[in-house]
Amino acid sequence: MKPTPLENNEKGQSLVEFAFSLVFLLILLAGIADLGRALFTYLALRDAAQEGALYASLNPTQTSAIKDRVYNASDHVRDLSSELIITVSLDGAACAGNGVTVKVTHTNFPITMPFLGTFLGSQRIKISASVSDTILTPPCQ
Repeated sequence: MKPTPLENNEKGQSLVEFAFSLVFLLILLAGIADLGRALFTYLALRDAAQEGALYASLNPTQTSAIKDRVYNASDHVRDLSSELIITVSLDGAACAGNGVTVKVTHTNFPITMPFLGTFLGSQRIKISASVSDTILTPPCQ
């Protein structure tokens, strides 16, 4: 039986539909991977800021030691150390009962998902985490 002209025109239809679907699925997969990397980096920064805030609650005036504690919180943070900005701020005097805030910012997180840079204006974003804690020592005079 000889195929009709309409059947001849539909031979590549499935391949074309698969190609369009595959492109969409790969872009979606790249977005999910980037989201996971960004979330992992945020959690590492938050944990490092928590470690710094804990140390700062006991030693609020030792800013360089607080920053060292943040850098050494994990291997991931240590690997990012050249692109991190760490700020330590006191809420009032450096004595018990007042607050201390440690903020860790990754200034240059790369996004690998195609086309997302077009919407954001750059293929790199800033991720930051901030933790506040109460100073426990020394007592206020």
